[in-house]
Amino acid sequence: MKTVAGKTVLITGGAMGLGKLFALNAVKERAANVVLWDINEAALKETATELEEFGGTVHTYLVDVSDTAAIKTSADAVNKDVGTVHVLFNNAGIVRGNSYFWEAALEAADQTMAINSTGVMHVAHAFLPGMIDSGEQCRMVNIASSAGLNAVPRMAAYAASKWAAIGFSDSVRLELEQAGHQHVKITTVCPSYISTGMFDGASKMFLTPILKPEDVVRDVWREMLKGGPFLITPWSSRLNVALVGAMPVKIRDRFLRAVGVYDSMANFHGHK
Repeated sequence: MKTVAGKTVLITGGAMGLGKLFALNAVKERAANVVLWDINEAALKETATELEEFGGTVHTYLVDVSDTAAIKTSADAVNKDVGTVHVLFNNAGIVRGNSYFWEAALEAADQTMAINSTGVMHVAHAFLPGMIDSGEQCRMVNIASSAGLNAVPRMAAYAASKWAAIGFSDSVRLELEQAGHQHVKITTVCPSYISTGMFDGASKMFLTPILKPEDVVRDVWREMLKGGPFLITPWSSRLNVALVGAMPVKIRDRFLRAVGVYDSMANFHGHK
């Protein structure tokens, strides 16, 4: 796929942060339709207005992706009113941190799992059949996290949700290949902390900067178009994965503690 021109692009969490930037890219490439799902009604309207000023055809849906019934209802509406979704960004996500697991309310963990992993599965399930049946080049991008590649204290539920998202995403990629649906490609994205406000207060790690949203979107977009299976960013996160996989647990813990991974959430506070 060289461009999303003429295609329908759907983005969950599309009103702000990475989602808004993905939507802007789609409009710039003259996507036929840009479909935004978000729980923030005010931001959804504001972003839609901005995109329409750029010439985009924008459809907005107020959707809580932790609500599986709402996902189905909204997906049915999109399929009926807009048609086949060719490019799907599973971008919606939340993070809760700065406390040990046993100190936090279980409701926070339940919500984190519902949005970051179960919600991803339900959204994918709603649109994959249409992508397969279309016979056209289609893409799904699942935004996971480098926290799904190694343990991070003070964000156990978040790490669990992203580990689940990674396992799900890459497994379905292989299922599509086995079933012969080569026109549908899935890209699993694992960035470190991004300066969208979601990780405000998180500490920078050794050789691992807080990523700029624009840089992440540029790299994800390139990987999405070519149908690449995985994007781990920045390079130091890829190095960590390679090194940690070869280390005994005690050595791994010492290494990740030394480079700042294990203490990176000590002062986290996130969005106000």
